[in-house]
Amino acid sequence: MKQPIYQVDAFTSRIFGGNPAAVMPLESWLPDETMLSLALENNLSETAFFVPLPEEDEADFHIRWFTPGIEVPLCGHATLASAWVMFNKLGWDQEQIRFRSKSGPLAVKQTDDGWLVLDFPNFACEEQPTPALIREALKGAPETAFFVQNDTNYMVVLEDEAAVRAAQPDIRKLKQLGNLGLIVTAPGAECDFVSRYFAPGGGIDEDPVTGSIHSVLVPFWAERLGKNRLEARQISARGGVLRCELKGDRVDIAGQAAFYMEGSVYLP
Repeated sequence: MKQPIYQVDAFTSRIFGGNPAAVMPLESWLPDETMLSLALENNLSETAFFVPLPEEDEADFHIRWFTPGIEVPLCGHATLASAWVMFNKLGWDQEQIRFRSKSGPLAVKQTDDGWLVLDFPNFACEEQPTPALIREALKGAPETAFFVQNDTNYMVVLEDEAAVRAAQPDIRKLKQLGNLGLIVTAPGAECDFVSRYFAPGGGIDEDPVTGSIHSVLVPFWAERLGKNRLEARQISARGGVLRCELKGDRVDIAGQAAFYMEGSVYLP
């Protein structure tokens, strides 16, 4: 069986930046264990798979995302990469692409200047005492943290961008939390806010740029800063830029994409 595969760097305008994602369009679903094996073989933070839906459906495609270890309920950068492939490689000529996902309906549209805008859910977070494992894993962790019920992430707010850049959490201790990961964030020096994301629960020590965590970061910082339009940067080694807007119970997350590779996968 021959299947097409693409690799796109998301939330960046240049290759070797942003977050690389593999994209595999399918006519029908492969077995879950095969998709997980493909994601492990690709060895990227996520591989996106999508299949077309009937014309009468409210969505155009059903999309799923796999890390090298698990299937995740929501992924931003691989959704953006999938949309880029559809607009630029698969001839999609509609104004937007509508996806069905484990996190409900999602959509992506393309702006005149080539940015892709993700229509994502707004995730609430609950303030609580910082778990002991986080305090042990992250030097300078604050006394309070935030828990995101929708995706089981914890989030901590540090003093400034320099503290986020300097963070070196003990990944082994974070994995013992038994959740998906830890978001570290602070006000930005040249943007509204910055973040980094460590996700050992998904088999990823640090994700380069993570669209999905902005489902909680955008409403969080919008309230703190008193503005709905925000520029964000994820300050991993590869780095990425995101233009965001809070729209009630939805969040717009916009980024660019750089095409890297296409080919074929041969399955037995």
